[in-house]
Amino acid sequence: MSKASWNPEQYLRFQGERLQPALDLIARLHHPAPQTVFDLGCGTGSGTDILRTRFPDARITGVDSSPDMLKKARAQASGADFVQADLANWTADRPADVIFSNAALQWLPDHTKLFPHLFAQLAPGGVFAVQMPAMHDEPLRRLQPETAAAGPWAAKLRQQIKAAHRIEKPEFYRDLLAPRAQAFEMWETIYWHALKGEDAAVQWAMGTSLRPYMDALEEPERSAFIRAYADAVRPHYPCRSDGVTLLPFRRFFLLARA
Repeated sequence: MSKASWNPEQYLRFQGERLQPALDLIARLHHPAPQTVFDLGCGTGSGTDILRTRFPDARITGVDSSPDMLKKARAQASGADFVQADLANWTADRPADVIFSNAALQWLPDHTKLFPHLFAQLAPGGVFAVQMPAMHDEPLRRLQPETAAAGPWAAKLRQQIKAAHRIEKPEFYRDLLAPRAQAFEMWETIYWHALKGEDAAVQWAMGTSLRPYMDALEEPERSAFIRAYADAVRPHYPCRSDGVTLLPFRRFFLLARA
């Protein structure tokens, strides 16, 4: 996972909207009787708790790199185990019937190696279920490295600008995993989130993708960077007459069965 700090309260500000893709992916995740389920990048444990309800007889383990997120997860998802680990180097301690990851693997580079490595952790008949934001070309994400590169903070944010990688095209994941899988499917969904609050799109980004930039700066430079980003983003996601900001958010899903 990213080395950015994670603020559970900021992340959960839009909890319902962030959780819906996990619900949609779990609804299409079919396994007759999984005994071992891993939730990679479990965050605050909201998805882990749903997995525990969906598969009550399975041993559920949430994995995340953030101790703050795991503290929240342990309080929220009773009955599950939680492990702190870097997903880039994670290996299952036993063959997995389900490896689930909601909005986490996009933080990691080199999917050419990562995805086959994770798929190889499955037991025969196991399912690899992944959701990742596909927002790299949208103003919400595109304007982050652009704002970082254009301001007086550019030198301090050089690493973050360089790390602002995009996920691959859907064809890449199909060509990578379908030959290894007994069954494979993928799809995209655009969620039209109706967000409330001042600069709601910026507040959304502050819970996830903007954090690496924020963490690299100190006040007052951090606030100046956020204001510059907000000024750049605002025309693309205006507050409407009823006080709602519409944020179209594209997400990519895949399911691969071993």
